[in-house]
Amino acid sequence: GNKITELTPTRGYCATIAASFVVVLASGLGLPVSTTHIAVGAVMGVGLARGIGALDLRVIGGIILSWFITVPVGAILAALIFYVMRAVFG
Repeated sequence: GNKITELTPTRGYCATIAASFVVVLASGLGLPVSTTHIAVGAVMGVGLARGIGALDLRVIGGIILSWFITVPVGAILAALIFYVMRAVFG
């Protein structure tokens, strides 16, 4: 989180509490969520509370880009594994 914004113990605590609230709420609603995405979002939120200038936008851009890349790459890999397994065992 220190590459996203400057974290002090108090800011880290706030990010952790915010992330835990979101995880508990999502679990209560039965929603599948990524705790890693939630933790990163909480750190971004703590940094954003200090203003946009407190965030390293290059790091955040890389994080968001990797989030968008993860879904299609995961889908392609799942499809490839499915077809290989079907060919082997089917």
